[in-house]
Amino acid sequence: MRRPAFFPIFLLLLLASGLAFTQASAETSWTARWLANVTKTQNRQPHWITPLVLVTPRLEQEFRTDFVRQLLPNYQQIWNYDNGKGLELIPQSHIELLFNAPPYLQHSQNGVVNGPGDVSFLMKYRILAANEQKGNYILTAFFGGSVPTGTYKNGGSSSVLTPTLAGGKGWGRFDIESTLGGILPVDSVQQVGRTIVWNTVAQEHLGRFLWPEFEANSSFFTGGPNDGKEQTFLTPGLLLGRFPLHNRVGLTLGVGMQIAASHYHQYNHAAIFTVRIPF
Repeated sequence: MRRPAFFPIFLLLLLASGLAFTQASAETSWTARWLANVTKTQNRQPHWITPLVLVTPRLEQEFRTDFVRQLLPNYQQIWNYDNGKGLELIPQSHIELLFNAPPYLQHSQNGVVNGPGDVSFLMKYRILAANEQKGNYILTAFFGGSVPTGTYKNGGSSSVLTPTLAGGKGWGRFDIESTLGGILPVDSVQQVGRTIVWNTVAQEHLGRFLWPEFEANSSFFTGGPNDGKEQTFLTPGLLLGRFPLHNRVGLTLGVGMQIAASHYHQYNHAAIFTVRIPF
């Protein structure tokens, strides 16, 4: 099965636009002020690296795309291109906005149609934070959701809201981050059900660029077809970055493997690859 032709073009445009934006920032006072505020904002929080799966409580400004290969219990597989990632911006000192592109799902099973998934959005509000010199901690509230724009059952049947509370604490080169949130459908609640999502990650910063990590990603289902079930994945991973490219522009790469650790699981395991361009 072929990878969607538009995807590499989209990725190249994403990377090129990031470089162009950064170059333009040196020439316009508005973008210079914007980026100065981003630097000031990020200097007031810990400088950990964003994990593979967990949505970091830190405020980030970057382009991001992920690639996920899921192996299903019936030995079929699904490739998820982009995984609902996109552009992350810091417009104000305590706020981050995420503008996510819909993922593209490619199935190996005959008769299952490939296509885009749902459009999602997220806003972060940083409640409190201190950098490594002043306490090394952070607490942030998220408000996000998704709209059922997926085709051929590649998305959900209802819009959902995802309120989340996220926090983290660091000790030297080691940190722990955790998020607790809900996936709440706005309609068809009895058919869809609600989900509580709890993610925790431990990271270690080794040398200049190495960030090994270990995540636990758990979901608890209530109502709907999976009522009463629990699902947990253990996710070892390695992130490399941030490599400097040009002025503010950097590059971060990551790879990891989600491994099913609960009796019930929607897929056996998933290989995760991530590419980010912070600026």
